[in-house]
Amino acid sequence: MWVLWLRYAHLQRDPGAVHNVKRLITVCCLWLVGQSLVCAAPVEVQGVRLWAAPDHTRVVFDISGPIEHTLFSLHDPERLVVDVPAARIGASLQAQMKAVGLVKGVRTALQDKGVLRIVLDLERLTKPRSFTLKPGGQHGHRLVIDLYETGASQKATVKKSVAEKTRLRDLVIAIDAGHGGDDPGAIGRGGTREKDVVLSIAKRLEALVEQEQGMRPVMIRQGDYYIGLRQRINIARKHGADLFISIHADGFRDRRVNGSSVYVLSRRGASSEMARWLAEKENAADLAGGVRLDDKDDLLAEVLLDLSQTATIEASIDVAGNMLGQLKRLGKTHKSSVQQAGFVVLKSPDIPSVLVETAFISNPSEERKLRDRRHQESLAHAMLRGIRGYFASHAPPGTHLALAAREHVIKAGDTLGHIAQRYDVSLNRLKGYNRLKSDRLRIGDTLRIPPADS
Repeated sequence: MWVLWLRYAHLQRDPGAVHNVKRLITVCCLWLVGQSLVCAAPVEVQGVRLWAAPDHTRVVFDISGPIEHTLFSLHDPERLVVDVPAARIGASLQAQMKAVGLVKGVRTALQDKGVLRIVLDLERLTKPRSFTLKPGGQHGHRLVIDLYETGASQKATVKKSVAEKTRLRDLVIAIDAGHGGDDPGAIGRGGTREKDVVLSIAKRLEALVEQEQGMRPVMIRQGDYYIGLRQRINIARKHGADLFISIHADGFRDRRVNGSSVYVLSRRGASSEMARWLAEKENAADLAGGVRLDDKDDLLAEVLLDLSQTATIEASIDVAGNMLGQLKRLGKTHKSSVQQAGFVVLKSPDIPSVLVETAFISNPSEERKLRDRRHQESLAHAMLRGIRGYFASHAPPGTHLALAAREHVIKAGDTLGHIAQRYDVSLNRLKGYNRLKSDRLRIGDTLRIPPADS
């Protein structure tokens, strides 16, 4: 501004220049006044949404613009206090406040100097985490608060006794309904939300797996709440999953695109994931086929993890091929072969993982199918048949299905030692059971599998 005044004094002898400088000064003053008014206008907290997950509760405040905030906890009773400077409460917000998960209620009050105080009344002691989000998708600015139960993140791994190790177990099938909570996923023209239909399909698959002898389902998401992508993998690992299935519904700008697809992890995605695990190998215990990495040198850890990932991807491709074959029986598939991509939920180095795009929700015809209960049931049955088809010859040792599997069809690359190890029987018993006089095998022949060694 002082530069403008000096310029004005210097040009007093030129009336035209003086007029231009005066006009420039006027514009600058008006701009500064406007900026001060904008800065002075408080942001409005327009809405609140809450979701309860098994291990945490998420609170999302919709706000009219970017904010700064501070938070602190109070005890007896438990509360979380959030202070937002230069903010005000929306007229409709109070009506949205309700008890969900760890939150018993939400209260607000205007403090000195225009600070809006939001108080979350809590059921018990929590560990809060907060962050802000810029506008994205259908949402504007947001303040997100995640409330975790203290002690909920303790390691759930307990050493098993000898008796437990020898006891036969069920196969564990982890079923992951994509998206959830504040993330609706793709939305069809009729308003169908991906997070809703995939959860319904996942629950139907859960019910079918529950009825299968020798199988047990684990739902990654049981309701309408969001779970981080890597957290989904961790939940599957915590439950000792033998297979991870993530269920989605595709979306595309062209409404004519249709058909289902099945994905597994790409080698490129596996390489980036291996680098991540190796960088944190002290926390990556029992990832490489049950072998700990934290006490191995870098080269050995890399080799072990690469072997584990390669075997996992090969198993994933086998499962995905079985599922895609079953989905083809329901109608057109978008791709005729198994696809590979770097989806985060497929990056477990030790659990065979597949992602099923059940249909294109952006296609009006397929959107209607996805909402139909009978079609949802058909999709769940197709996925179950794919699971059965894979584990009929790949049941892990120590499972009920491995004991029940009495036959093995020879395929390229099979050896007697490999087959004996897979079914947890000795090589001599396998040869004696089948009256084999040599180790030579022919592709297509069938071996009878004896009961597992005790």
